[in-house]
Order: sequence, then C-alpha cells, then structure tokens
Amino acid sequence: MARILITSAIPYINGIKHLGNLVGSQLPADLYARYMRQRGHEVMFLCATDEHGTPAELAAAKAGKPVDEFCAEMHAVQSEIAAGFRLSFDKFGRSSSPQNHRLTQQFAARLDQAGLIEEVSEKQVYSNADGRFLPDRYIEGTCPNCGYDKARGDQCENCTKQLDPTDLIDARSAISGSTDLEVRETKHLYLKQSQMRGKLTEWIDTKTDWPILTTSIARKWLNDGDGLQDRGITRDLDWGVPVQKGDDPWPGMEGKVFYVWFDAPIEYIACAAEWAEEKGLDDAAWQRWWRTDKGADDVRYVQFMGKDNVPFHTLSFPTTIMGANSVGQEEWKLVDYIKAFNYLNYDGGQFSTSQGRGIFMDQALSILPADYWRWWLLSHAPEGSDAEFTWENFQSSINKDLADVLGNFVSRVTKFCRSKFSEAVPEGGSYGPDEEKLIADLTTRIRAYEGHMEAIEVRKAAAELRAIWVLGNEYLQATAPWTAFKTDPDRAAAVIRLSLNLIRVYAVLSRPFIPDAAAELLAAMQTDDDSWPTDLATALDALPAGHGFSVPKVTFAKITDDQRDDWQARFAGKRD
Repeated sequence: MARILITSAIPYINGIKHLGNLVGSQLPADLYARYMRQRGHEVMFLCATDEHGTPAELAAAKAGKPVDEFCAEMHAVQSEIAAGFRLSFDKFGRSSSPQNHRLTQQFAARLDQAGLIEEVSEKQVYSNADGRFLPDRYIEGTCPNCGYDKARGDQCENCTKQLDPTDLIDARSAISGSTDLEVRETKHLYLKQSQMRGKLTEWIDTKTDWPILTTSIARKWLNDGDGLQDRGITRDLDWGVPVQKGDDPWPGMEGKVFYVWFDAPIEYIACAAEWAEEKGLDDAAWQRWWRTDKGADDVRYVQFMGKDNVPFHTLSFPTTIMGANSVGQEEWKLVDYIKAFNYLNYDGGQFSTSQGRGIFMDQALSILPADYWRWWLLSHAPEGSDAEFTWENFQSSINKDLADVLGNFVSRVTKFCRSKFSEAVPEGGSYGPDEEKLIADLTTRIRAYEGHMEAIEVRKAAAELRAIWVLGNEYLQATAPWTAFKTDPDRAAAVIRLSLNLIRVYAVLSRPFIPDAAAELLAAMQTDDDSWPTDLATALDALPAGHGFSVPKVTFAKITDDQRDDWQARFAGKRD
C-alpha cells in the first residue's frame, strides 16, 4: 500500500467557478484520489479556498459585507458545490485559517534565516481619502492606449495592455472613487527567487516523467530573462496574514500582510493541519504527510492545476520549500509529480468569470446530475491541447457513451432477466468459448485502464473504460440470450448470470468517473462487494445463482434536441 498526497489548485474565493476551472484541477484530482483509494492506497486529498488579496476585498465591498463574513459565506457556497460534484476531499480548508497564518509566518522566518528575504523600497499610489496605499487593482482610470474609462492599474480589460497605475489618465480609487492620489515610498519584503535558479533547474531536470506541458512552462520561466525574478511577498492591505517572523514582530513591516501568492500554496500544508484539528488528532497526524523528518519520506505528492498555475508551483512554491529546508530545522515535502492541464474553451470562445461567459458549476448542477458533467469533462480533459465545450458535443457524448453503451447494457440485462427468469441471478448452463473470449478481452482492457489511471492519462483512461462497456454490449449481441432462451434456456441463463456480474464489475471500474451511477448500480445488484476485479474470472462469480437484484431506473436519460437548444440559448449571454 502506497501513501499518496494529492492537492488541487485552490480556487479563489470571489465567486463561483466555471467548468473550465473544474476540469483543470479539482475534478481530475478527484478522479485520481478515488482510483487510488479503490486500489487500497492511503490517500490524503486536500483543497481549500484562496481567501486573501485584493479581489477578495473588492468582492466583499461590492457585496456590502465585511471581508471575513464574505469569505466565510463563499467558502460555504464553494463547499456545497464541491460536494454536489462529488469531489472527495479529505479536507476543503481555508487559506484564512489560523493554521495557515502560523505556517506562513513560520516559513517567512525560515526564509529570512536562509538569506532569501530582502527589504526593498518602492513607490506606490496612496489615497488620501481612503488613508491607505492602493494595490494596482484598487486603482481605476482611463487607458492611455484605447481610451477605456474603467481600466485597472495593472491591466486594461478592454485592450489587455499591461499597465502601471501611473499610466492611467484621471486615476481614481476603486474603493472611494477619490482622485486625491499621490505617489509615496513604502517598503516591502521580496523573496530572492533568482538565487535559487541553479537548484530549481537541477530539480526540474530530474523530473523526466513529468508531462511536457509542465516542464516546458517551468523551463521557459527558468531560462527567460524576465522569468525567475525576485518577487514582492508583502502588501499594504488590511486583509491577510500579518507580516511576522514566526511569533515575533517584523520591524518596519507593521500593518502589512503577506501577498496572496505567497501564503496560498502554504495553505496546502495548513489544510492538513486543519484536517487533523477537526479530527481531534495531534500534529504528528498531519506532519507525517508533509515533513520528511516526520515520516513523509515515503509519500508520493501529486499536484493538479491549470497551466497558468505552473510557474508558481514549479518555481515560487518550491523556492519557499527549498529555502526553508536549507535552514535545517524542518524538512518539508517537495512535489513529486505535477499534472497540468490546458484550457477548456466554451462554444467558440473562452470561459470568463469576469464577463460571466459559459456555464458555471452551480448552473451545471441545476440542469443535470454531476455524473453527466464528470463524464464529459474527464473524457474531454484538455491534456494535450486546449479543448472546447459545445452543447452539440456534450449531447452526443452523453447519449452515445452513457445512455447507449453503459445504460443500454444495464437495462437490457436486468429487464430481460426479470421478464424471462426473475429478479434473481439465474442458475443453469455453463460458460464456454464466448465467455472465455470476453474474459480475456476484458482483462486486457482492464489492465490497460489501470495503467492509464496510474499514469494520470485521463482521456485515455476514459476511452478505455468506454471500450470496456462496449465489450459487454458486443457480448450480448453475439450470444443473443433472447434468441437462445427459446431453444436453450440454460444457455440464456449462463449469459445473463455473467452479464449481471459484469454490471457489478462495471460499477466498480466506473466509480472514479461516475460515482453516483456506480453506487446506484451496486445498490441495484444488492451488493456491498466493491472489490477491484484483479482476477476477472473470480469477479464474475461474485453474485451467485439466486442472488437478488432490482431493475434500476434509467441510469442515464438522453439529452433531447430541445433541451440542448434551450441550454445553448440560456447560457450564451452574460451571466446576471
């Protein structure tokens, strides 16, 4: 039994995420976690909400709520949606937790000890009306490039030009609207990432099994002259982790907080500490997952994320871990494998949270059960290149894969058995060449499926699972029990007995992809036996003659053209 630590890129707190966010991190991470648990491994699957930074403050202000109250409410919303998609986190934590505060401050102290923190003076816009320094996103004005009058201090949303706040015409505070702004000098802490270039390059070079997407992005940033730069890790904000050296004050940094990109990845670790506290366990319970000096040396740590998050997870967060480890007081676990994904686009364009383009996670669950979305998203995961969601493809895949292949097999077998025998596994007859061929073909396919799942080849695994379902339908067509029953009912009984057992096997194999349907099929087969079909011949005898079953309701209803057209029209425009 292996010990596998899995983290998914943590979603930002300011709103509900779209399906592109889901398939780029949380959903494939859940697929892998479920599979590894089913194979008997010890799994710790962690995620959280990313709650600090400017967007959280702005979103709270827009909602007219204190930022801590807003974040608590949105964490509850995102937790509920995650449960709706059956994401099997061991803990879905919060980056605003006391555990993350303590660990962030602890890591900063270690990095300072390692000589990797530098105090830098810089100029920043100050709002006299608000009595505070304004981060770039808190400043609005007219874009000097295109004339858009709501450009932000970091970028114009209209023409996408990168900006500095001082570039804006008629700049004003996004908080109060005041134009009483001035440039003042302030001090911030910088993480000297550039000093780690050699160690990071050496480390990345050892990751020969990583996806090309991951390593190519990491190497581009390492080799690009503008890539691996020293980065500010503090901000002049009220909401965040206060800047301290562990438990001690940090002279000159009073009133500042750590920048969100610094504390957010540390929440992966803090999340485990939150889990332990929630379970009433001591520190050793979570440290055995994260500290190699506390037993984590045998843990395989796998991260899942969209490609835009790769630089932070291959360079910045490893710098934090390596830098802290260099002091020698703790030994923190570095990631072993990073599975990165390209983008999922929407119906000829891009998903956009800010513009409300596309279908969002809450909307998806309001029109169809989670398994429909899980299957389509995973079977079309954007691994090798960007993928695109279209309603036509979604309808076709659901109808052909889930309804016509898996659902059709279950319906034909159970209804035929009830009609010709009873609602119990029939006895009589013996297996012959057809069954031997099926078992051999299925065994080959199942071993291939296992290989793809272990290698985290999501689309290949989905294709193999569908091929496994297809074999059952081909077996039914070849053996034609409805015809055999007329002249040789024992032969028909043998075919149906194997097929009912195959439904149980399908439920077990399919559970990582479609957990609700898998549970329904096991319930219909009236069994709690969810053992993995390591030996298929034995697995196909798990339900003996006389074992009762029930005919399940329609496993997957087909999507009609009218439904498709309605949804396409409903989700084409900007979200309210």
